[in-house]
Amino acid sequence: MSTPATEGAAATALRSVLTRAQQAAERCGRSPEQVRVVAVSKTKPVSLICQVYDFGHRCFGENYVQEIVEKAPQLPSDIEWHLVSNLQSNKVKSLLAGVPNLDMVESVDDEKIANYLDRMVASLGRKPLKVLVQVNTSGEESKFGVDPSYCVQLVKHVKLGCPNLIFSGLMTIGMLDYSSTPENFKTLSNCRTEVCKELGIPEVQCELSIGMSADFEQAVITPVILSYITILLLAKSVA
Repeated sequence: MSTPATEGAAATALRSVLTRAQQAAERCGRSPEQVRVVAVSKTKPVSLICQVYDFGHRCFGENYVQEIVEKAPQLPSDIEWHLVSNLQSNKVKSLLAGVPNLDMVESVDDEKIANYLDRMVASLGRKPLKVLVQVNTSGEESKFGVDPSYCVQLVKHVKLGCPNLIFSGLMTIGMLDYSSTPENFKTLSNCRTEVCKELGIPEVQCELSIGMSADFEQAVITPVILSYITILLLAKSVA
């Protein structure tokens, strides 16, 4: 692991985020282990990702299938890759075939893409893939994500109708400037409560991916059982 004296700017930014997340967790009595930072490296070069990897970080995300397919083979295989943006059905095969260490797709927002993922995982002989259902908690027409009122139905389809997918939780993205309000986070928390009640899932087994660079501290202190925080760490500067 790099030291503060030798680490690059990206690793320094990550160190700052991890410290701030830990402090936010401690302020509200949450264990720092309940917060996972996914460093999203959209448009950034492999060399910059290597800085963060050398710092000791292993959980990275990408927005674009083409980028993750190009970058993943150039980087260590112990990286846990997340796709954090909308996935088109015609990109499913290239994603699953090109990134053997894809750990999770965070953006399942309809039955069609769930079905495509399920069938392709089976066709390629991959182990079951973890997925999050994306919920549009802000109500913006420009946002992907299922309406909160349809969340339970989509989760049921994934969990009961897609044997090659592992339903792991829910994800939401905040406003256009990547900021959310407590109401957005509360809506997602309420969706989780309904999903877990309907399907008999313990809430601790239903992750929430609810934070970005501008709002992750608010996400950490939101009164939910478990928060997995996605941060656009490399895609934009962290103050």
